[in-house]
Amino acid sequence: MDHFIFIVTVLAIWRITHLIQAEDGPFDLIYKLRVMAGKSFVGQLMDCFYCLSIWVALPAGLYFGTGWFQKILFWLAFSGAAILLEKFSNKGDHISQS
Repeated sequence: MDHFIFIVTVLAIWRITHLIQAEDGPFDLIYKLRVMAGKSFVGQLMDCFYCLSIWVALPAGLYFGTGWFQKILFWLAFSGAAILLEKFSNKGDHISQS
């Protein structure tokens, strides 16, 4: 995989995960979804950046990997890199875990 594609994919995964976990979204759409989800599994998932990044990174890992080992490796690498970005960003102090 090209380094540029890896970095762009990590940034996209971080952005989507951050949007779902920490932002209200356009027209408060994400906020409304978070309220509707409540304390369900999905609601708890939306509150935890670590947990959510695993699921957001899954499609990218499956897409870019060529064999099952590589798919799992990319999946975890994308999630881990998004978590590192979140920890080092200004908002990284607000990561909540379930």
